Amino acid sequence: MNTVNVRYFASIREVLGSGEKIDVPDEVTVAALRDILIGKSPAHAAALARGKALRCALNQALSEESALVGQGAEVAFFPPVTGG
Repeated sequence: MNTVNVRYFASIREVLGSGEKIDVPDEVTVAALRDILIGKSPAHAAALARGKALRCALNQALSEESALVGQGAEVAFFPPVTGG
């Protein structure tokens, strides 16, 4: 098992707080981590739903959901940034 630090930003942070630590299986991907989190609670399911456009970062670098999450990694989820 790996312990991963999960951080949330913007509207996700408003629903789930700033973050949490979670134990996940070895060799888990960002996508699998997202699915694990979706299963934690109705609030997680709503904030991280598969139909929502979310960006993710692995160890403070933008990442694809296919990336492997290692022991002690930091994974962040945030909505796409728009601006003007």
